[in-house]
Amino acid sequence: MLADEDARNTTNGTSKAHANGKSRQPPSGTGAANGTHKSVVARNGLSKSRPPDEYYGHDREEVTRLLIQTLSDMGYHSAAQNVSQDSGFKLESPTVASFRNAILDGAWAEAEQFLFGAAISGDVEDQNGNGLVLAPGADRNVMRFWIRQQKFLELLEQRETGRALMVLRTELTPLYQDKQKLHFLSSLIMCQSTEDLRSKAHWDGADGRSRQILLSELSKCVSPSVMLPEHRLAILLRQVKDDQIGGCLWHSDAASPSLYSDHICDRHKFPTEDVVELDEHSGEVWQVVFSHDGTKLASCGSDKQVIIWDVPSFRVLHSLKDHESGVGNVAWSWDDSMLVTCCQDRHARLWDATTGACLQRLERFGEPVSSCVWAHDNRSFITGSLDKNRSLVQWNLSGEKIYDWASPHRVEELALSPDGRWLVAMDHENHIHVYNFGTRDFEYKIDLKVRLTSVSISQNSRHLLVNQKNGIAQLIDLVLREPVQTYTGHKGGDFMIRSAFGGADESFIISGSEDGYINIWHKVTAQPVERLVGHSPRCNSTSWCPTNPCLFASCGDDGKVKIWSNEDWRRAHMETMHRPQ
Repeated sequence: MLADEDARNTTNGTSKAHANGKSRQPPSGTGAANGTHKSVVARNGLSKSRPPDEYYGHDREEVTRLLIQTLSDMGYHSAAQNVSQDSGFKLESPTVASFRNAILDGAWAEAEQFLFGAAISGDVEDQNGNGLVLAPGADRNVMRFWIRQQKFLELLEQRETGRALMVLRTELTPLYQDKQKLHFLSSLIMCQSTEDLRSKAHWDGADGRSRQILLSELSKCVSPSVMLPEHRLAILLRQVKDDQIGGCLWHSDAASPSLYSDHICDRHKFPTEDVVELDEHSGEVWQVVFSHDGTKLASCGSDKQVIIWDVPSFRVLHSLKDHESGVGNVAWSWDDSMLVTCCQDRHARLWDATTGACLQRLERFGEPVSSCVWAHDNRSFITGSLDKNRSLVQWNLSGEKIYDWASPHRVEELALSPDGRWLVAMDHENHIHVYNFGTRDFEYKIDLKVRLTSVSISQNSRHLLVNQKNGIAQLIDLVLREPVQTYTGHKGGDFMIRSAFGGADESFIISGSEDGYINIWHKVTAQPVERLVGHSPRCNSTSWCPTNPCLFASCGDDGKVKIWSNEDWRRAHMETMHRPQ
């Protein structure tokens, strides 16, 4: 959460020599110029020795200030001072430095004076002399609300309830900001302990990082020409790397690209070779899925069993056969110690992935159980079913119902975002239903006008991949609620065909196809990368190893599971790889 003292260098009447209990000169490698130490200060944007000019097409002052900030971030404070002195450029003005220090010292009245113009020097005022120059769209009153909120929370932390209540009534409420937030803040007065306050407010206290977090949010509202965004050069370098990765058609290296040279991956390292074929299944194989740590692979299908394979030897660890019908879906727990199998016999089963023992069999559903995802606490899971009376239900490890969404639609496939925010249910028709998993509230529904066959969510929790019966896969922005990319070239049909994210930095989209091919596209550009002969007649599912960008698995109606990599991987694992008996 963003969070009384009206005298500088004190916090709520208590002397405080350093911000957040720490020295403002951080040790090497841990500092940050915009927040944890007092910066070298002078008139912002003015040179002592030369007018601004260009450095290879870039503004010299901007480059120099970025260097000063970065050197300070890295703990090289003497070097930062030397660069400032030699160049004549300063990181920020005395006013900005004073504003920063007022926030870190808990001098809230002084911070507001700098924000609104009192004691402001002209080099950082807006044109009307009203205080710090703000970024477009920033609101001074919102910033003041954040400052007073921190003041309020720190008073509560010190058990000065009367003063905190006065701040709430006379300083926060008159700003007429978010009324729901005001109600929430008022409820914190009832907290019985400091630990209870911090827990309910999601706030780590005056001696934690709360002031630094507040300063970070405030700095985003100030014009970057006045107050550089935090770690600006590091962010720019990250963008350069991301652009180079995005332009690499064969990206297969999980390591961060070097800054010394332009990034490009060797096409021969891309996984296009069928290195292992596994044929222990006696019928169609409907799904393959790697464990989160990449050390195991599970496959299931029409032969009523789930096989757990060791990676990279691909020898059978367990064969889970206590199913009465075909198994259509398998879900690994987040720690890979358990998995849930969803069966056409209308049961979902919980298994110990280490011993192969069946731990629980859920009560019988009215229709087949189609899908499962695990909650991030690793102590519960959510099933999707074609049973309209129990289509979306959360269960604990004892097989007891925790929550029933009482959803009116049947569920064929589920996805839960890695950050725990989005729960997406695909119905048996044309719709995706999006829930807030934390609150369990229904958020929205999208009608894609065509039958859907699978859904999955990216590791950054932002994008939903939807495969469709018409041979089109769409990437949908979960926040904007609209498609951002389309992938074509594979063949759809009446059966479940699964597409997925994969590769280094999730740079690719991979999908099975009704014609048996495996199709791989570049995620950003949607450019086809590979079209591999996979299975006959149908490739049902693919899964990219989460820990090895040069390894993925596929399965099909031919009863085979195929492992794909490159010649380097084959040579490295030749002695340990699975051999047919």
